[in-house]
Parts: sequence; C-alpha cells; structure tokens
Amino acid sequence: MIISPEFLSKDIYLWLPWATSLPKVTGYFEVIYMEQSELSKLSCAEKLQAVGDSLYAIGGKWKLSVIIALSQGHKRFNDLRRTIPGLSGKVLAKELKELELNGFVKRKVHSEQMPVLVEYELTAYSQTLKEVVYALIGWGVNHREKIRQER
Repeated sequence: MIISPEFLSKDIYLWLPWATSLPKVTGYFEVIYMEQSELSKLSCAEKLQAVGDSLYAIGGKWKLSVIIALSQGHKRFNDLRRTIPGLSGKVLAKELKELELNGFVKRKVHSEQMPVLVEYELTAYSQTLKEVVYALIGWGVNHREKIRQER
C-alpha cells in the first residue's frame, strides 16, 4: 500500500488530534501489509519470528503507553512521566530512546531557549501502529468486561 500526503492530511488527524504539529509529508512512503491469505502461508517459525520482532519493537509494559500519551499531545518528558502512572523517569528515558531507535519517536531539542527545551513527537512511521493500537484497546475493553461479568 502506498500512502500519499493527501491520505495523511485527512486520516492521520482523526487518530492523532495533535498531528497538525507534524511536519507536512511531501513525498510518498510505502507501508507493507500482508494479506491474511499470505500470512497463513508462513511457517510456524516465520510467524514466531514476526511476532518476536513486533514485541521487540513495541512490547513491554510501557512502550505503547508512551506512544498513546504522545498521540494525545503530551510532548515533554515530565508531562509524559506524570501522565503515565507508575512510570519512573529512568524507565521513561530508556523507553523513549528505544522508541526513537525503532523510528516511532523523534526527539526535538530547542537549544535557542534557555533552559533548553526537549520535546518528543511521533513520526509518520508510528502511524503504522494505528490499527494495532485500536485492536489492543478494543480487545482490552472487551476482556475487562468479560472478566468483570464472570465475577
């Protein structure tokens, strides 16, 4: 699937209300999705590898929480730390660094100000997680309700 700037300018803002602060995308970039029929052809080892790669990039207790908080407009380190209950500064720094290395987050340093201002923002590549995040949110809501009803 080829994503055009026109698509981003319409759809991206529905998921990420703060995305108007993203730099305008001037070129095209490709997002590769495998159809379910193609996925079913993968061997068990290939499926396990793919899941392992996914969990490496976004797994753990805090990565998706940081991504969601960033998508809701929280950009500064201490704002993120206060927004996500139980997340220490040391762990947040580690998670932001890993998200940056995997291309999901960009660190912006405004050195012209004193004190220096550091902000974090999601990259265009992070939009490839949109369906995954929505699926996890939906599943989590349904699972919580199922457990609550069974008690």
